[in-house]
Amino acid sequence: MKMTLTKDSRELKEPFIIARGPITEVGLLVVELEQDGIIGRGESCPQEFLGQSLSGEYDRLTQAQSRIEQGITRAELQELMPACSGRNALDCALWDLEAKTTGQSVWQISGLAEPAAPLEGDITVCIGDPEWMENKARSFTGFSLLKIKLNRELVMERMRAVRAGAPDADFIVDVNEDWTLAELERYAPQLKEIGVKMIEQPLKRGQDSGLIDYQSPLPLGADESCRDRDDLDFLVGRYDMINIKLDKTGGLTEALLLAKVAQAKGFGLMMGCMSASSLSMAPGFVVASLCKYRDLDGASMLIHDRTPSLRLEDGLIYPYDRALWG
Repeated sequence: MKMTLTKDSRELKEPFIIARGPITEVGLLVVELEQDGIIGRGESCPQEFLGQSLSGEYDRLTQAQSRIEQGITRAELQELMPACSGRNALDCALWDLEAKTTGQSVWQISGLAEPAAPLEGDITVCIGDPEWMENKARSFTGFSLLKIKLNRELVMERMRAVRAGAPDADFIVDVNEDWTLAELERYAPQLKEIGVKMIEQPLKRGQDSGLIDYQSPLPLGADESCRDRDDLDFLVGRYDMINIKLDKTGGLTEALLLAKVAQAKGFGLMMGCMSASSLSMAPGFVVASLCKYRDLDGASMLIHDRTPSLRLEDGLIYPYDRALWG
């Protein structure tokens, strides 16, 4: 087995502003595994909030290259590396390589039923002034669910503007750890009145212990507070849903295990993504088939995506082309 690593940089169509700040460009790590002339690919988007960087994840895989090229299974990879973006790209490449080598699809290998129709998905309205957010929401015709990014400023002004722009849509609100418990208590009842269905990660990871005593009028979703299965026991009684992202779980293998255990513990499931290309969205689509909410709009934010690409249109995420992955 031969492993090739590539650092890729992609610009966004417009600044994507969340509580942590603006994003204008993303760095992607691409792994190619070649065996007997067959190539499997995977991609990840290292995140600073996870304590990772593109160069750091590149170096992590380079240091393990000789072991990887001896031949490694997905189960062995789980033991070789902790959950990280580098492991995600490598794990997804192993899935793709196995599918191409065996002639089976990832759906067959995983034992999951491939969706017979497109999946319903959301699209994201990032932070801006209220008028801009209203116009952005209005432009997303065909989407029945919008994910609204917020911080602690102009909360209800922005939400009223978005409601004016999308009078019939349901909303998920994503705070990216920016609120205090007092702010959550203040805004949650108002958000329920305006048609919000779930609040995602209102408090900082590690500062959300107090949610055990909070009776929320809306379901709460854990994003930054849920990385892999090790977090689930703490989340019980504090959150109602988890947001699964491959760069947090360290790959599709752990993501599927996380989904299974989380469902057994009574959590609802959401599939999320980073701003990355369709090569990252395709394995996410597999997990999305198990989820209530599906947030796979990352590739739509890029000026240049890969070809073939994952199609997101009029609120629907269409099955990926196996020429892309899996």
